[in-house]
Amino acid sequence: MKEMFYGFILAIQFLTRLPIPINCPWNPKTSRWALKSYPLVGLLLGSIIIGILALLQSYLPVLVMTLLILSIWVWITGGLHLDGWMDVADAIGSNAPIEKKWEIMKDPHVGSFGIISLLFLLAWKFIFIYSLLESGITFHYLVFILAFSRLVAVILMVELPTAKPNGLAWEWKKNIHKLDGLYSCIPIIVLIFFYPQWLFLIPAYGFFIGLFGLWIKKTFKGLNGDLLGTSIEGGELWGLLITWIYFSFGMG
Repeated sequence: MKEMFYGFILAIQFLTRLPIPINCPWNPKTSRWALKSYPLVGLLLGSIIIGILALLQSYLPVLVMTLLILSIWVWITGGLHLDGWMDVADAIGSNAPIEKKWEIMKDPHVGSFGIISLLFLLAWKFIFIYSLLESGITFHYLVFILAFSRLVAVILMVELPTAKPNGLAWEWKKNIHKLDGLYSCIPIIVLIFFYPQWLFLIPAYGFFIGLFGLWIKKTFKGLNGDLLGTSIEGGELWGLLITWIYFSFGMG
């Protein structure tokens, strides 16, 4: 139980800006529990955002609410995954050989492709959130999307090799087992049980994991931290897109 608790706190400390001043040991057991806690942290983040919005929705227009959601979303995660998104965009935009792509991703400077990709990512998120708010859809989709997107990173970590025997992804990868991916699904399964109307996200994210995993294997031959961050950002945008399609075209 102690390792489970420490793992959950480690996941919160790594994935969010939430101030939790607890020194947690890093060892094979706590790191495994941390990885399995990724979707649970997504549920926590979504719940926090929903709680804040529930207090303010009666006082703010939709446009302001949309910007507020996006601002809290970026702040509460510390822009961690956005950094990976931009690094990968710079690498892909270079059209360079694979080894050069890895060097570009290591470069702390952000290039033009990274900035452009960031603008489009935030713009599309803004449009989908605004459209969902205009449609009167409840904020529940935020909980599911943030949880599923972090599950994407866990499944990819379990199923794909790391590109090199070093770095952040390798540190996470070396302590996990195949069953950890199944354990990480439990919070989402429980949530779907109580809210079955969101069941449509399961096949949608299954498709995303398969497609994105194939792209990683073909383009980079393996994972690193930037690609995992990109999988979370891409998963969030994918979830917003699917949710918008589902409700906009009468399927919901």
